[in-house]
Amino acid sequence: MKKINKYGSLGLVALLAIFSASCTEEMSELRLEPSMKTTQSMEVTSATATVEGFIVAGSEDFTEKGICYSTSQEPTVEDSKVVYSGDETGATFMVTLSGLDFATKYYARAYGVTPGGTLYGDEVTFTTKPVVPTVVTVEPTEVTSVSAVIGGNVTADGGGAVTATGICYSTNPNPDISQTDSVTVDGEGMGEFVSSLIGLSNSTTYYVRAYATNSAGTAYGEEVSFTTLSISKFWLVGDYNGWNIEGEEAYIISTPSSGGLAEGYAYLTAGGLKLSTDHTWDEATTFGDDGSGGLTNPGDNISVPEDGYYLVQASLAEKTYTLVKTEWGVIGDATPGGWDTDTNLSYNQDAKVWQGGVHLTAGTGTFKFRANDAWTYDYGSTAGDNTLDAGGSNIPVAMEADYSITLDLSTPNEYTYSAHHWGIIGSATPGGWDNDTNMTWDEVNEVFTVTLDLLAGEYKIRADDAWDLNYGGDLNALIAGGDNMVISDAGNYTITFDPWALVGSLTQN
Repeated sequence: MKKINKYGSLGLVALLAIFSASCTEEMSELRLEPSMKTTQSMEVTSATATVEGFIVAGSEDFTEKGICYSTSQEPTVEDSKVVYSGDETGATFMVTLSGLDFATKYYARAYGVTPGGTLYGDEVTFTTKPVVPTVVTVEPTEVTSVSAVIGGNVTADGGGAVTATGICYSTNPNPDISQTDSVTVDGEGMGEFVSSLIGLSNSTTYYVRAYATNSAGTAYGEEVSFTTLSISKFWLVGDYNGWNIEGEEAYIISTPSSGGLAEGYAYLTAGGLKLSTDHTWDEATTFGDDGSGGLTNPGDNISVPEDGYYLVQASLAEKTYTLVKTEWGVIGDATPGGWDTDTNLSYNQDAKVWQGGVHLTAGTGTFKFRANDAWTYDYGSTAGDNTLDAGGSNIPVAMEADYSITLDLSTPNEYTYSAHHWGIIGSATPGGWDNDTNMTWDEVNEVFTVTLDLLAGEYKIRADDAWDLNYGGDLNALIAGGDNMVISDAGNYTITFDPWALVGSLTQN
C-alpha cells in the first residue's frame, strides 16, 4: 500500500475528483480540509477562535483529529493543537482554540492522525481582537477651590489604536464616560496626558478616573479623589472709617488657591468691626472675636487700635483672623536706598492706592514692593506684567528716570502696580514730535515738572517715550488720548503734571 500522507496538501476539489475516479483499496486515502467561518459564529475574540475541519473521506481510519495552530505558517501537531472530542460520525468538526494572545495573527490547519501518518488540510488565518487599553490615573495637583490639574498615562494600547483619552469625574464614585458633562477629551494614543478641570464647586469631594478608548472599548484607571478648597468671603462691617452695614461694600475674599484664607487690604479708622459672610448683621453669618484673638460666631467686636492701612486675613475653617497695619514702599538696587532701605510711598485714601515719585536706575536695576521695612509682606511680578504676587520676581527698570509709582491693593487678591516716567512732546518742544523732553519729580509739590523754552505750537504729556499712555485736553482735567494742547506764544515755561489726579499747569516765566 502507498504511504497515507501522499496527498496531504490536496484541496477539497482534487480530493473529490480522486475519490470519484477510484474506489480501490490503494486510493481510499483520507483527506482533510480546514476552513474558517466568516460569520459571527466563528466567534473570534481577543483570546479564542473557532476553527472548522472537514474530513473528505475515510473518517474511520483516523485515530485523532483536531486543529493545530501557530503564529507561524504551516503549523503542525508539534506546535499547539486542540483535539476534537465530539461526534465521530460526522465529516465536519469544530474546535475552539483558547488562551490566545490578543491582536495576534494565527495560522491554523485541520489535521487527522492515521496509522500511516498525519494528514493536514489547507491553511487558514485569523487575527484575534484587541483588548481595552491599560491606563493609569495620575494623582491630582494644583487643587484650588474651583479647579484641579489631573491626568493619566496609557501604558498599553491593547493591540488597537487608542482613539481617545481623558478624565471622567463626578461627586459620586466610579465616574464613567456616560456622564458627558463631566468628561474631558485630552488626546489620543499612548503615553501621558494632562487635563485641567475647571468650574468645580468649592469644598467638594470629587472622584476621578482616567480613561482610554480603542476599538475593543473603554478602560479606566484606578479611582482617585480630591476635595476642592473652601472660599471664605467676608464683608467688613462696623464703625471703622464711617462705614456700616448699609454703606460701601468693602470686603475681603480668598483667592482660589488660598486654601480658604481670605485676605484683603482696607484703610481702617480706630473703632470696631465684624466680618459678615452675607453683608448683613444676621448673627448666623456674622463673626467676631472669641475673647482670645480667635474668630467665632457672632463674637465680640474686633478692635481696630488706630487709623491705618490694614491687611485683614480670616479663615472660617481655622477660626482665625489677623489685622496687620502696613506702610508700603519700594526697595531694590534700582531705588535710592538699594536693598537696604525702603523708599516710602504715601497712601491716597480717595484713590485707594499707594503712590509716590521715585528716581529709578536702569541696567541691572530692579525693585519690589514691601511693607513695614521688612520681608514679611512683599510683592513682585512673576508674570512680568502689571500684576503682583506675594514673593514674586524682581521688577526690572528699562530706563533711568524719575517714575510715578502706584501700588493698588484695593481689589482683594488681584494686586497691581504701575511705574511710568513722564515727558512732553510736540511741535512746541525742543524734540518736536520725535523726541520727548523728560520731566522730573518735585517732591515738595508732589508733581512732575519741567522748565524749558517752548515755541508756538502744540504739545502733549506722555509716558515712557511711547504713545501707549498719553494725555491732552484741558490741563485741569486731562484725559487719556486727549487733544493736543497749544502754546500760543514762544517763551520760557514751567509745566507740571500730577499723574494720579490727572491735572497739570502751564506757567510762562
